[in-house]
Amino acid sequence: MARRPRSSLSASFFHVHNRSVGKAHIFTRPNDYRAFLAILREGLTRHPVRLLSYCVLSNHWHLVLGPNSTFELSKLMHWVTVTHSVRWRHRGRTVGEGPVYQGRFKGHPIDALDVLMRTCRYVERNALRAGLVRRAQDWPWCSLSERLR
Repeated sequence: MARRPRSSLSASFFHVHNRSVGKAHIFTRPNDYRAFLAILREGLTRHPVRLLSYCVLSNHWHLVLGPNSTFELSKLMHWVTVTHSVRWRHRGRTVGEGPVYQGRFKGHPIDALDVLMRTCRYVERNALRAGLVRRAQDWPWCSLSERLR
């Protein structure tokens, strides 16, 4: 059965996230995180969308994006998740063993500036809430750490 297209919401920003199947760890080594961030950078070059904040954890990731349309957002996220899944399966020599992600990305529209600020803070504090670091900026795989470097 074909997937239904995402609605064409008019929000300026979106909180986007996705999780691995069964909450399996897909980012276990620094190179795993670097590879995903490189794919994200390449995707943003191919499908220009504003990236405000991000955080990548062992089994999921969060992004705050500002696309010009939901079509642009969908094209970017499709490219990023498919490319990451294919490269991850090839590197682990597990091609054909099923999906890497639980499904399509989740995208929540953000319409108000105060909600945008809270969402960016929520995304960048993800590793802190998970107890992985003492300060949010200490997690190397988030935009807060990158911005402060």
